[in-house]
Amino acid sequence: MNINIALLPGDGIGPEVIAQAVKCLKAVEETFGHQFSFTTELIGGAAILETKKALPEKTIKLCLESDAVLFGAIGLPEYDNNPDAKIRPENGLFELRKALGVFTNIRPVAVFPTLLKKSPLKEAVLKGTDFVIYRELTGGIYGGEHSLSDDGTEATDIASYTESEISRITHLAFKAAKKRGKKITLIDKSNVLETSRLWRRVVKRISESYPEVALECIYLHNAIMQMILNPSRFDVILAPNLFGDIISDQASVIGGSIGLLPSASIGDGIAMFEPIHGSYPQATGKDIANPIAAILSAAMLLQHFGLEEESRAVVSAVNKSLKKNIVTPDINSKSKYGTNDVGDFIANNIVDTDDSLNMNYENIGLGKSTII
Repeated sequence: MNINIALLPGDGIGPEVIAQAVKCLKAVEETFGHQFSFTTELIGGAAILETKKALPEKTIKLCLESDAVLFGAIGLPEYDNNPDAKIRPENGLFELRKALGVFTNIRPVAVFPTLLKKSPLKEAVLKGTDFVIYRELTGGIYGGEHSLSDDGTEATDIASYTESEISRITHLAFKAAKKRGKKITLIDKSNVLETSRLWRRVVKRISESYPEVALECIYLHNAIMQMILNPSRFDVILAPNLFGDIISDQASVIGGSIGLLPSASIGDGIAMFEPIHGSYPQATGKDIANPIAAILSAAMLLQHFGLEEESRAVVSAVNKSLKKNIVTPDINSKSKYGTNDVGDFIANNIVDTDDSLNMNYENIGLGKSTII
């Protein structure tokens, strides 16, 4: 298979982790006889510094002419700490989502048994956790109008949703639930927000077409609490843009490191794949960033194109790196391995899975791992 992939490394650790994902895709290319082409363009803070735009026209053109987009991370401290900035790196990501027409972000959350002790939650609470978040991407308060009064004393952010925006992601979520645990949890604030009341009406009506799937509707504050008290109760979580952002960031840390979870953004056209962590500028250039989320995002890209065996090969190699404790310092503070070491190990084990070739690595973790 020939796949043209647009690489948007972005800011901070983005280029470092995307480089490891590319290593693994090249290993898949070599092992399975595919042909992947990679073209890199700017986005976010890096793009602003060079072009004065968070999403240059060249980047949009590349993405629209590619088969898929592999995205790194976005954001720089100089913008985070400047509330008066007229343009921000994050604008590039919002604009890109609109340009690609992606309206659903899929964020799987599963626990690696070998990392149970790394989680801030107790093992007994965490065991069995395996859910996926379907977050709406284009509407809500993120997609609405934003304004500031001339005197700078009043700000407005408009949240709006249409029935069609809610319907299209809801059908995707229910179809996913049919193949999983047959349960959907809608997260909203229908006790306060009119948009949430519209979500409940639309989702409840659509649920009648999926009688085999159980639907529950809970408020955001309850969902946040349940994520800590009993995360294994969730199967498919469906959420509007803002609430999905909040709950998925919380979910990302329960597995022991924010650097473990991938995501896919899909719609009617070109899909985008990205790790869900931030740009982590403090780690830039230090070879300590965890590349696993980016590598698993590449595995999701392969799966998107029906390359199931290839995707499993990447996942298997990731599992091996965790079992053998070939990890970055966020997972093991005493680790001697860096970003490049972990990427090399995973890529090498896609090409050749013979354990005898890797005897120089410490074989510490022997627990059986499952993957996202």
